[in-house]
Amino acid sequence: MHITVMGAGILGLTAAWQMARLGATVRLFEAERVGAGSSGGLVGALAPHVPEQWNAKKAFQLDSLLMAEGFWREVSATGGVDPGYARLGRVQPLADEAAVALARQRGEAARDLWQGRAEWQVTGAVPGLRLASATGLYVRDTLTARLSPRRAAQALVAALASLGVLVETGNKAPEGRVLWAIGVQGLADLGIGGGVKGQAALLAADWRDAPQIFAEGLHMVPHADGTLALGSTSERDFGDGQSTDAQLEALIDRARALSPDLAGAPVIERWAGVRPRSATRAPVLGEWPGRPGHFVLNGGFKIGFGMAPKLAVLAADLILDGQDAVPSGFRLDEALGRKGGRP
Repeated sequence: MHITVMGAGILGLTAAWQMARLGATVRLFEAERVGAGSSGGLVGALAPHVPEQWNAKKAFQLDSLLMAEGFWREVSATGGVDPGYARLGRVQPLADEAAVALARQRGEAARDLWQGRAEWQVTGAVPGLRLASATGLYVRDTLTARLSPRRAAQALVAALASLGVLVETGNKAPEGRVLWAIGVQGLADLGIGGGVKGQAALLAADWRDAPQIFAEGLHMVPHADGTLALGSTSERDFGDGQSTDAQLEALIDRARALSPDLAGAPVIERWAGVRPRSATRAPVLGEWPGRPGHFVLNGGFKIGFGMAPKLAVLAADLILDGQDAVPSGFRLDEALGRKGGRP
C-alpha cells in the first residue's frame, strides 16, 4: 500500500515509522525542515497526568508512556541514532501540608491506576539535588521519562532511511492514502484549533542522571549531553511566535531560585515556537470528512512526544487496515463537531 505522510514533526515521523515497519510504501513530505515547528524544541518531558479523576485521555497517555521505552529502543537500534530517552522519574516540591496530603492520596490511586508498573511516592530525600521545598518533602514518580526532541527526530529520520524512506522537502503533491500531520496550519485549516506559543531555555548544567523537576508550572529536564532544559511559557496571545522575551528570563530566574546549583549555569540557547493545540485539548486522529483516503493526525501540543508511540499504532491500524480504534476524546469527528473552539 502506498502512503504519503505530510509533515515531519514528531507525529508525522512516528506514524511514518510505524507504517513503514509494517511493510507499507511510505513517502514523507516536509514543507520546510524536520522538526520545523514545536518538534524542534528543547524540553522533552514525557510526564504523566496526575493519577486521579481517571479518564480515557489519562489511560491512553499511560499506555503510550509505558510503550515508550521499547518504541525508542527499536528506533535507535534500527537507525543507529540515540534519541536521548531515559526513564529517570520526576520530582515535585510540596509547598504545604495540604499538598502533602493530596500527594499521598494520589500515591494510593497510582498503585491501582498505574497497574503496578510505576510509583508515585512522597519522599524527604532527593539524592544529588539541592532543591527548595517549603515542607522539606517531595513527590517522586517513576513513570516520567526524558527525550531529546531534536535527537528523537533525527533518530526517526535515520530509522526511516534504513527502511528506504527519505524526507522529501518542499511543496509536494501527495499520492495514495495521505496522512496530514502539519501542525498549527493543519488545525487552523480545519477550524479545530491553532497555535500556543512556548518559550524555553537550555542551560549548561550536567544533571544527566538526575530525575526531572516540576515546580510551579516549570519543567526542568536534564539531558544526556550535560544540558538542562527549562520550559515553558504558554502564550495564547502573541505577535512573533519565534522570539523570546522577558517571560523566558523570568522562567530562568525561577529555576535558579529553586536550585542554587544553577546560579552560575550559563544559558546556551533560548528558543521560542508555536505548538499545535486542538480545541479538544488532546491530539486528534481520524479520516478527513469529504476527502476519502485522507486522514489527520495533529494537536500534540505539550504531550505529543509522550502520546506519539500509541498514536502511531492507531494511525497505522486506521490507514492500513481500516481498523478504527481511536477512543473518544481523540477523534477528529468529535473535534469537528466542536468546531470553532479557541486553542
